[in-house]
Amino acid sequence: MIKSLADKFRPRIKARIRKNKQILNKNVKNIFEWVKGAELIELKECNTAEDPVRPELDNDFRTGYGRKIYGVKYKEEIHAVMCFAYTNKIPKSVDELEKLSTDAFLQSAMRDQNIGQIAIAYTVWSKKKGGGKLIVKEVFKKIKKSNHLNRLVTLSPLTDMAKKFHSRNGAKLIQVNETTQNFEYKII
Repeated sequence: MIKSLADKFRPRIKARIRKNKQILNKNVKNIFEWVKGAELIELKECNTAEDPVRPELDNDFRTGYGRKIYGVKYKEEIHAVMCFAYTNKIPKSVDELEKLSTDAFLQSAMRDQNIGQIAIAYTVWSKKKGGGKLIVKEVFKKIKKSNHLNRLVTLSPLTDMAKKFHSRNGAKLIQVNETTQNFEYKII
């Protein structure tokens, strides 16, 4: 009797497992489906209160001399944001970042209008799963296409989260400063 019950339920259990696998695979595909249609755009401003890394920096700072904001947009909604400064040297603090990006901007005004040789990513955040990795990838492509940028370096806080994020995305730690750390993404 017990054996006949086990034989009776075994096919049902296997069918249920197959069905659940299909549902799970479909849902996993839907989580990242938005990534395919997303595009990188330059923003005039962002909601600085959403920034978990540097919320104290206002939009005037983020769009000041030699600094820009990029976002990953999908269906009229911004899903990830990354702020950059263009410099000729690697900064060790936000204050130094401001000075170096302003200096690179002023130097470019006297020459060829190409600001700096190094893109410094000083904050990145995502509102949707996969957004952080996607924006790093898209910005990386943009930098590779530029004719004046030859390095992509971060100015990251001294946190394990920053270390794990950049390491997982292929960056190498190049220096640890008093309040920040710098990672570099290899541009090939």
